[in-house]
Order: sequence, then C-alpha cells, then structure tokens
Amino acid sequence: MSSKTTHTNLIKTEAKRLGFLSCGISKAAFLEKEAPRLENWLNNNMHGQMQYMENHFDKRLDPTKLVEGSKSVVSLLLNYFPSKTQKDITAPKLSKYAYGTDYHFVIKDKLKSLLQFIQEEIGEVEGRAFVDSAPVLDKAWAAKSGLGWIGKHSNLLTQQVGSFYFIAELIIDLELEYDTPVTDHCGTCTACIDACPTQAITEPYVVDGSKCISYVTIELKENIPTEFKGQLDDWMFGCDVCQDVCPWNRFSKPHNEPLFNPHPELLDMTKKDWEEITEDTFKKVFKKSAVKRTKFSGLTRNIKFLKD
Repeated sequence: MSSKTTHTNLIKTEAKRLGFLSCGISKAAFLEKEAPRLENWLNNNMHGQMQYMENHFDKRLDPTKLVEGSKSVVSLLLNYFPSKTQKDITAPKLSKYAYGTDYHFVIKDKLKSLLQFIQEEIGEVEGRAFVDSAPVLDKAWAAKSGLGWIGKHSNLLTQQVGSFYFIAELIIDLELEYDTPVTDHCGTCTACIDACPTQAITEPYVVDGSKCISYVTIELKENIPTEFKGQLDDWMFGCDVCQDVCPWNRFSKPHNEPLFNPHPELLDMTKKDWEEITEDTFKKVFKKSAVKRTKFSGLTRNIKFLKD
C-alpha cells in the first residue's frame, strides 16, 4: 500500500472518529468550471449587499493562492439535522442549523484536532482550516471530492443523508489519493424551485442571493424592503424551505452532536414569546448561537416585519 493510500485512509478514519459524516479529498487546483459561474453571479448582482463575495476572486477559485504550497483539499460534512423542532407552528421560524452552538466554533475545534492528528501521525504537514469564513467555495469542493452533487437549490445533496449538514475544509500541503465527483440525482424534480416563497431560485442551479429569505433575515442590515411583505413564510432567521421539500431529505437522520442541541427554552417559545422577546432572553437563549450574527436588533426587526 502506498504512503498516499495509507495517509488518505488515516485521515478519513480519524474524520469519522471526530464525528464527521463523511470526508472526501480533491487535488488543490484552479476551479475552472466555477470561474465563469461565479463571475456571472456577481455581475448580475445576485450577492446583494454581500460585498465580501466580490473580494479575493482569484483565491476563491484557487486554493494554492490561499494556502501556499497546498496539494489537497480535504472536505468534511457535519450533520446538524435536529431530532425535534419548534413546537408552536404559528411562531416565527428559525433555521435548523441555528438551533444550537454556533457551528463555526464546533467545527473549528474538530478541524484543529484533525490537523493536529495529521501532523502527529504523518509528520510535517502545513495547512489551514476553513469553516464558511474565508474565500473558499465549500460546495464546489465537496462536490469535486465526491461527497454529493450540487442540487437545483444550490445546496450540496447526497442520496444517503440529504442536505442538512455543514461543509468545512482543511487545505494542506500533502499529496493524497483523490476522490471523483458523483452524478446529479435531481432528475426532473423541481420541488425546491416551486416551493421557494420568494422565487429566489431563478433557474435550476441558480439562486439569486438578494431574494433569498436567509439573506433578507441575516445578511441584509437595513430595513427589509416592502416587496417582501407576506413572502417570508414566517422565517425570522434563515430559511429551510428548499431543503424541507427536497425528496432526498426524507433520509435525514438526527445528529449526535450535543453542542447542536438547542437551549432548553428555545423550542418551547410561543409566537407571543417571540413577539415580546427581551434582550435578556435573547442573550440567554442564543448565548453561543449563530443567531447572534443578526443581533437582538436584527431579530426583532425580522419578527416585527412578520407581524406588521
């Protein structure tokens, strides 16, 4: 068995031990297919006010410009599908990924452990860990690494577990054995396109970010435009509609990461509780949550918009 095979097996076994759903590996190289797609998306202003998407165009497409001497992109998936959801079906809704501790912290710790393991077991390996916070095209790398295909809603999909998982990467200067992409299994299904409350999926595989409810409730910092009145489908933070209606998500299984479990009070909060939420309750319920990103003022802005 070659050292490349041995190292690849070691990394994948450790990733599983750390709780990752799956691990795929790609050669660190320029993403040729993604370049024109990203350029068109930006030129059509589908990123709305997410100005950061315009930055580091070359680094987004070429990991060797991001991590000097990099040879491999190790892509990892971590399940966040909850076993229970909000009880009051009339209450403003929260995207499932934001129920527990902010995934950035949870995954960063696991990635650091994986990198440390690689360095201890294999030797001098340099690299960096990425969790949705740097110019890395997560979904493109995960698809290239055979972890799934990018669906018509632009999320990564797998036949075994659907799409309720986070994607993260280690970009390292170690040559490994590389995986191959899987085929697209969306077929003629248009469930996500038909169900999107704001018609943000403008055509199969293209999402206008500036129309997406997740963008409107999280990224947009100013007042929500009146054209979204009655279109937010009661979402106060994020949106899961395109994933909820996807037939592949009937295979989603609850995660087993204790840190992703919600604050005890969260799922019990009624519509009235949300409409009367105080800053103290916000700080308590969302102490280490990704919801802090929108701040108390942002969340109450969203809840008020749904109510008015």
